[in-house]
Amino acid sequence: MRHHNANRKFGRTRAKRRALLRSLARSLFIKRRVRTTEARAKELRPFVEKLVTRARTVSVSSQRLLRARLGGEEGLTELMAIGKEMQGRAGGYTRIAKLPRRLSDGSPMAVIEIVHEA
Repeated sequence: MRHHNANRKFGRTRAKRRALLRSLARSLFIKRRVRTTEARAKELRPFVEKLVTRARTVSVSSQRLLRARLGGEEGLTELMAIGKEMQGRAGGYTRIAKLPRRLSDGSPMAVIEIVHEA
């Protein structure tokens, strides 16, 4: 039984899942939009939301924590810029839009993007 096991495993070890999420998050911060499977997008959303919330506070400690979570410098400046943009927003920094299924294997696809202030 899978009681209280909410995270998706993606058929990978813990280290590879973490690497996958970090890579998707870096791509999302750099490009502001990523096309991926629906399950990956749904798993990525809380990870990214927590990072953007932390990026809203500009301090050395938050930058160090974000660098550790992202696994490097790549995408950190873009994340800090997104945090500055989202100062007045009370959450909901990402949007997931469903796409048609992938032709090769029929996987449900989605686009996850950073919400722009209007």
